Amino acid sequence: MTQIELPSYLEQSGEVKARFDDIKQREVILELKDLEKVFSTAKGDVTALKNINFKAHRREFVCVIGASGCGKSTLIRILAGLESASAGEVLLDGKPVSGPGPDRGMVFQGYTLFPWLTVKKNVMFGLRSQGLGYATAESEALQWIDLVGLEKFSDSYPDQLSGGMKQRVAIARALANKPRILLMDEPYGALDVQTRSKMQSYLLEIWHNIDITVLFITHDLDEAIYLADRILVLKSHPGEVEEIIEVPVPRPRDPEQFISPEFLATRKRIDQLIHPPITEDGEDKLNMIRLTRVGDEVEP
Repeated sequence: MTQIELPSYLEQSGEVKARFDDIKQREVILELKDLEKVFSTAKGDVTALKNINFKAHRREFVCVIGASGCGKSTLIRILAGLESASAGEVLLDGKPVSGPGPDRGMVFQGYTLFPWLTVKKNVMFGLRSQGLGYATAESEALQWIDLVGLEKFSDSYPDQLSGGMKQRVAIARALANKPRILLMDEPYGALDVQTRSKMQSYLLEIWHNIDITVLFITHDLDEAIYLADRILVLKSHPGEVEEIIEVPVPRPRDPEQFISPEFLATRKRIDQLIHPPITEDGEDKLNMIRLTRVGDEVEP
C-alpha cells in the first residue's frame, strides 16, 4: 500500500480528526492478514487478491471500491465464508473465519428473499433456524421490520414490494440474527438513482441506531464517500490495497455535502487512483479502428 501525502484541501477538520481518534480507540472487529485468493483456470492460475491487510473497528462504516475486476466481490465472499482464501486469514473478534455463520450478515445486489414467504416470515427465517420459538422469532422480526420502516408490509410477499423495499427486508433479515458485522455486496446496484439515494439515507439511519460494523462493496464513488468512515481502494489484477482513505466529510452526512470541497476533493483522489491517465504504451489503451468518413467534423 502506498502512503501518499494528501493535498491541503483534504485535511481533516478538528471534528473529523476527533471522530477518527475515537474509532481507532475502539476494539477491532474484523482483521485481514496477508489475505490472498488464487483461482485455477484452464489457462493457469489467476491471482484475484494479493497481500490484503486491513482492520475494521466496532461501529465503523467501511466501503471497498476499485475498478471492475479488482476482486471486490471475491473479498466479501471470503469474509462471509462463502469462499476460502488461498493464503492468509480472516479474523472476526480474533477468531478465524472458516465458513458462513450468524456472526456475519450478508446483503447481496440481487433480491435474495424467499418469494413464497411474507416479509415477516423472511425476517423470521434465520431466527427460526437458530432454534427460537415461533412467538419469540415473530416478536423480534417485527422489531427489525419496524426499524426499516416496513411495519405496514409485514404480511406482504416480495413480489408486492418495490426494489428498495425488498432490499430493506434483506437488511432486516441480515440484522435479525444480531451479527457483529454487516457485509453488503453492491446492494443498491440494481436500483434507480432516486431509490438508491433513499436507501443510502435509510442505511445511515439504521447504522446510527444499532451496534453494527458495516463493510460495503460499491463501484459508485459518490456512494462510498457519502456512506463511509474509511474507504479501502483496491488495485486491479491482482487486487491489492492501493490506499486507505479517511473520509474528511463531517457527520451526520447530508446530500448537500456532495458539492462540498471535502467531498469533491475526496472524489477526485479516488478517481485518480481508480482511473489513472492512460499512456501511449499503456496496456489499457484501445486499439481503435476508424469506421466513419474522414472529415465528418466529429471530435475524437
